[in-house]
Amino acid sequence: MNGSIDFDIAVIGGGIVGLASAYKMMLSHPDICIVVLEKEEKVATHQTGHNSGVIHSGLYYEPGSNKAETCTKGAQELISFAKKHKIPHKICGKIIVATKEKELTNLEIIFQNGIENNIEGIEQIGPDQIKEIEPSCEGIAAIRVPGTGIIDFTKVAEKLSRLIEKKGSGNQVLTSHPVTAIDKHDFFTKVVTNQESFSARYIINCAGLQCDRIAKMDNVSPRMRIVPFRGDYYELTEKAQEKVKGLIYPVPDPALPFLGVHFTRKIDGSVECGPNAVFSFKREGYGKTDFNLADSWDSLSYPGLWKMFLKYWRYGLGEYTRAFSRKLFLRQLQRLIPSLQADDLKPCKAGVRAQAVEPNGEPIDDFKIQRKGNSIHVLNAPSPAATASLAIGETITQIASDYFKLK
Repeated sequence: MNGSIDFDIAVIGGGIVGLASAYKMMLSHPDICIVVLEKEEKVATHQTGHNSGVIHSGLYYEPGSNKAETCTKGAQELISFAKKHKIPHKICGKIIVATKEKELTNLEIIFQNGIENNIEGIEQIGPDQIKEIEPSCEGIAAIRVPGTGIIDFTKVAEKLSRLIEKKGSGNQVLTSHPVTAIDKHDFFTKVVTNQESFSARYIINCAGLQCDRIAKMDNVSPRMRIVPFRGDYYELTEKAQEKVKGLIYPVPDPALPFLGVHFTRKIDGSVECGPNAVFSFKREGYGKTDFNLADSWDSLSYPGLWKMFLKYWRYGLGEYTRAFSRKLFLRQLQRLIPSLQADDLKPCKAGVRAQAVEPNGEPIDDFKIQRKGNSIHVLNAPSPAATASLAIGETITQIASDYFKLK
């Protein structure tokens, strides 16, 4: 393809949020022309393709927050979308298990959150019911969440990509097109990639791990910075898989933006254990020793990161030691399933989470969307963004329709 091509909207980022936004925009405004620009060779390469594949229920999130509302709505839409397009998924339910008395207060807070968020069918259960659901799991109390499920988010993203191109008005999803510059003009923006330039009336930035850098290219001050946290996973051996029937979660610390190490039975029958959460020296670094100088400088020169480290140093140290010690990782897993042994585990994939951090060191918990000129920048779309993607796409479409005055 040669020369410039004009589009009404350029969406930067071919993860599930960018694709869902383009898809919803296409449905609401079928006459506009959209291009999605993805820097990798295929869509859903980073956060979308490296998460645990869980369809979250919305249980954890603060009532009334964007996360709570979009997760509940998005989960329903996602399940309907999967059924319609025959994408493998399963509503298997999960349990959140307290193993110590001191966890019961947080378990009760989570349960009340679930009640306020109208999570269907949740119930508090005791040790006998835990054993009925997960015979290998040990706990003193738990919350059963029947509406939680599992899905292959990469397949969802791939289907969205095909629908955008098939049903739209000249829409394109272009991979291997990393954005290198954004050039503002009076009535359009030129988006420069390593292959060619595109002129677009409006820009929507859904670049995930790179979203703050795209914002800066657009002369937008994001007032936050993306700090990458790697999550390592182990997989249970085929023999040990029988110890996990569905999804088993610990009681999370409400002061932290992570859910803790948990067990996830995948669509293919395998069982993943993880993730932990450690600072990554590379934004897209999936290996324990991956390093990128520019990424490291971006993070380590940011005062907000050091304030965050000071606040959470004890938690971070524990996570980092577990990242390099199978024995310590196993010990964390044995809190829920004591019968697990070291030879039940084998190394698996890793993911990198784009954690937005404010200058005061606080991790941004809710979605953050910033508007300027003819651009919308999605600067924080944390978990459950994959579950909520279609609802987030609807929200971004509404914002764009109003802000850009789309007909």
